[in-house]
Amino acid sequence: MKVLAAMSGGVDSAVAAARAVDAGHDVTGVHLALSKNPLSFRSGARGCCSKEDAHDARRAADVLGIPFYVWDLSDQFKEDVVDDFVAEYAAGRTPNPCVRCNEKIKFAAVLERGIALGFDAVCTGHYAQLIRDDDGVQLHRAVDEGKDQSYVLAVLDQRQLQRSYFPLGHSLKSDVRAEAERRGLAVADKPDSHDICFIADGDTAGFLDRQLGSAPGEIVDQQGRTVGEHGGSHRFTIGQRHGLRLGVPADDGKPRYVLDISPVNNTVTVGPREALDVTNLEGIRPTWTGAVADGNWPAQVQVRAHGAPVPGEVTVGADAVSVALTEPLTGVAPGQAVVYYDGTRVVGSATISAARP
Repeated sequence: MKVLAAMSGGVDSAVAAARAVDAGHDVTGVHLALSKNPLSFRSGARGCCSKEDAHDARRAADVLGIPFYVWDLSDQFKEDVVDDFVAEYAAGRTPNPCVRCNEKIKFAAVLERGIALGFDAVCTGHYAQLIRDDDGVQLHRAVDEGKDQSYVLAVLDQRQLQRSYFPLGHSLKSDVRAEAERRGLAVADKPDSHDICFIADGDTAGFLDRQLGSAPGEIVDQQGRTVGEHGGSHRFTIGQRHGLRLGVPADDGKPRYVLDISPVNNTVTVGPREALDVTNLEGIRPTWTGAVADGNWPAQVQVRAHGAPVPGEVTVGADAVSVALTEPLTGVAPGQAVVYYDGTRVVGSATISAARP
């Protein structure tokens, strides 16, 4: 099989490419340049796509003895991921850029280009398992629960999954690092990336301020009383507690949390923690890893990349889903992804449009 190995410059993608070589595939490495002005070096575990990452990916390819290229996808990444991220926050929603990157870049733009060049599959260092049978390919959770990335891959459809290759799904992260050390890969001890890759300093509010500017408004309680001021509703997300700087304390003296964000009148509503509990979710733009589901059926429901799944019932409508949870989730924000599982198998996902008690 002719395999295109996406190599980020980290340990996971390097070992994934190495395993593809060991399996006898014809492997070519590619590093995705996603920034127009990449930093020279990473800041520890923050950021990605720096010049250092590109050099690390090239060195790993050299050790493996495979061809290596750099593809500039910075324009498409800005349009499909960064601009979408900013627009979602401006609309009062909380997006997941990793989900969008997998959907629009790694398994759309890269896969389509790879197929056009004659490749059979795209290999990545994602921690998820693919189980192939007579009916197609099933996407399952990884063996390493702490590293499982099936949540951010739930947007992939059957056609994309059939062209995907995840060699690390059955491995523990500690074993992957040990294998990288044995193979002589310099990235064996490189820290994992976390947070949002295109915000290297981790200051999401500052990044959004630079994109959207200052827009002062009021922070109000559930009764509509003004209890503080803010510099822009885009600085907040549902469930946020820190950084509110409220001028009026709560009647009961307890902390308050962001309950609602309204860009229309530029207000942020705060209230007690118990007001964050929701048991009903509405989702739009549903995607399915296999055949399109319909009707009502039980599932394990997850709303964060490493959140604990809870039982619920999914009801499929016309281009939408609704989910009734058997136990409440806290701080669920519109814009996040809701992913439904049957055991370890990913059934599908949707973008949360509303979350209600």
